[in-house]
Amino acid sequence: MSLSLSQPALLRSQNFINQQWREAGQHRRLPVANPATGGTFAHVPDSDADDASQAVDAAAAAFPAWSRRPARERAQLIKRWHALILANQEDLALIISTEQGKPLKEARGEVLYGASYVEWFAEEATRICGDIVAEAVPGRKLLVLEEPVGVVAAITPWNFPLAMIARKIAPALAAGCTVVAKPAEDTPLTALALVWLAEQAGIPAGVLNIVTASRANTPVVVDAWLADSRVRKITFTGSTPVGKHLARESAATLKKLSLELGGNAPFIVFDDADLDAAVDGLMASKFRNGGQTCVCPNRVYVQDAVHDAFVERLAQRVGALHVGPATEEAAQIGPMINARAVDKIARHVEDAVARGARVVTGGKRLRAEDGPHYYAPTVLVGATPEMELSCEETFGPVAPVFRFHDEQEVIRDANDTPFGLAAYFYSNDVRRIWRVAQALETGMVGINEGAIAAEAAPFGGVKESGYGREGSRHGLDDYMHTKYLCQGQLG
Repeated sequence: MSLSLSQPALLRSQNFINQQWREAGQHRRLPVANPATGGTFAHVPDSDADDASQAVDAAAAAFPAWSRRPARERAQLIKRWHALILANQEDLALIISTEQGKPLKEARGEVLYGASYVEWFAEEATRICGDIVAEAVPGRKLLVLEEPVGVVAAITPWNFPLAMIARKIAPALAAGCTVVAKPAEDTPLTALALVWLAEQAGIPAGVLNIVTASRANTPVVVDAWLADSRVRKITFTGSTPVGKHLARESAATLKKLSLELGGNAPFIVFDDADLDAAVDGLMASKFRNGGQTCVCPNRVYVQDAVHDAFVERLAQRVGALHVGPATEEAAQIGPMINARAVDKIARHVEDAVARGARVVTGGKRLRAEDGPHYYAPTVLVGATPEMELSCEETFGPVAPVFRFHDEQEVIRDANDTPFGLAAYFYSNDVRRIWRVAQALETGMVGINEGAIAAEAAPFGGVKESGYGREGSRHGLDDYMHTKYLCQGQLG
């Protein structure tokens, strides 16, 4: 491995099962590429069903002791993990940037963002409470307990390789669950580094286990967990088709599910909005991580009276974005994750232009010497519902602008999607704010704000964007079940 880190031990190249770093059983290896260059710089195990089952063996064996461990002790261990994450922020950021492509400034921010969930759930561990129910019959006591669900399988995406796995593992451990995890095949090194830090923090053997696998072997690994009755919960962030597959296949053992799936977020600018604030909000929400987030605005709706002024200001800002590899401190947009991602972005833009959209800025792949996976930040005008980018997530730095006339029309168009993860709108009319916020069919709404995620807030969607919540006090509920006790003959 070629990365130069202050703590070289963070670079792990093996699975972690039952407190042991080990190769996959078949000794197959998976290459890890730097999206800025396309070159391989590391290898990790390409695991199979046997490796996945061994991870469950370890987690199931560790569950009784971990679940009975006092909540304060679990919290103290998780807090040690949090401290180690912060102490290794720069190294973790470099790993993220190298395997995922986001600029170092954003990678540093992701480390802090992921760490905030670890800290939050360490504190929430000590606040797990049940209820005493007023008895309807004399001589009885009715009690409600909150208990960990059991072994949790966490499956995470590549776009936030630290934050996504942190906000799944942390609440699971806080609740008293044990974990088997599989990070995305494009970005396994960050997750392995995070697990190594958990090991250094003193998380006991078998409580946290992780296996890596290629795109071809991922279904084999995950299907082993779906079929295993000892795995009581699946938590997944990724595409809606995969989420539906997990829901179907987990039915045989009736696992608990948390699914954070695809989005198609609208961003609405009304004619009474502060346009400068709206442009700032769109830049923050759309172009973070090169547009590769599930809550990125995918459809920008701007009202007639302010359309041209908004587009002019937006195009100036987008055209000035600096594109480059993470090693450039000035970089604001890095490479896309792989060639498939760039191909999809190009297809969406070409389809939009063919259907009548106009490129205001960008709209092209960058020169070969800039790297194989770059696409210019783009603003399109004249977008319409018939275009592919209206109904599919582009997952790239492309902002298509749709013109609208009135509130009723834009609410109808914003909700005309099977997805319902996030939405954003800008308005200074307090009555409109409440009308629109209630009318939007999404799990999260940004009102005059482009950055909505926070560890204290419930993150998740409705409709085909999934169910369950991450973060907040609600995020712990998804890792617990309710047990009711009725004790009689007390009179």
